[in-house]
Amino acid sequence: MKTIIDMNHQMVKVASDFDNFTRNLEASLIRLDPATMQKIGTEPAVFEVHLKQMGGEEDLILFDMQNHGQLLTLVDAPKKAKQYVIGNPLIAVQMTQHDIRAALYAPLRLLVYEAADQSVYVEYDLPSSLFGQFGNAKVTKVAESLDLKLVNLIAKVDQ
Repeated sequence: MKTIIDMNHQMVKVASDFDNFTRNLEASLIRLDPATMQKIGTEPAVFEVHLKQMGGEEDLILFDMQNHGQLLTLVDAPKKAKQYVIGNPLIAVQMTQHDIRAALYAPLRLLVYEAADQSVYVEYDLPSSLFGQFGNAKVTKVAESLDLKLVNLIAKVDQ
């Protein structure tokens, strides 16, 4: 089965330079330790409390970061580009309990890169667009809150 969906892709030009923006972004998100994930099966209540503490102001956690710009040394000079995998398992559960397919897009991805003119951009697919395709009002409502969390995170980091 093939489904075609409309996607709302965001491209945000930020005022900060690449190094400051990525440093601020990484400092504002706590990284999820894979060992912590092990506790979910044995200590779910402890795991939940820990995740609530990790979320910070925007309730988002850093799952992973890939330096895609560095990969370009394989074919050319490196560029400034990092992909961030961010989200919160507690928020994901709010959606996946209503539609397991939401797990395909949780956690979210952000790409931060420096363009040829040294402008810095943050690109991502709008969560309400990604999760809205499932046609579940409860999932979409949570996704819309993620839209706002990402806007707030980018604005906070871009200082």
